[in-house]
Amino acid sequence: MVSFPELGLMNIEAKIDTGAYTSSLHCMEVKQFIKNEKPFVSFMLFDNGNSLFGNNTIQFPIYKIKNVKNSFGQVEERIIIKTKLDFFDKIYDVEISLADRSAMDYPVLLGRKVLKKRFLVDVSKVNYAAKRKIIEYN
Repeated sequence: MVSFPELGLMNIEAKIDTGAYTSSLHCMEVKQFIKNEKPFVSFMLFDNGNSLFGNNTIQFPIYKIKNVKNSFGQVEERIIIKTKLDFFDKIYDVEISLADRSAMDYPVLLGRKVLKKRFLVDVSKVNYAAKRKIIEYN
């Protein structure tokens, strides 16, 4: 379970994927625009099958745009945002790509870049972070 306090997302199921470099977040209707002469993105954290996501549009500064290899091995251009991740009672600055993960089991994928020099992955553990649910942010 992870939370993204700047996005208003709490207790979202995430998959650890040591084979992926970049982390990703499920979202829809991703659109780039300019605000105050800076690149921004708007997106919806909404999925009819997942009640954890609200039906609201979020606007966030674009950190960068890069080519990412998706789970099918195809390279696609993705928008990356930089935000806060609450994971195991600590807050981390993370880069996360915005992607349609509706065909995937988990709305969030945590890749190697987030894990590197912070965590040791024990593949015998399942749902280890579920015990640390966040109640609310002030």
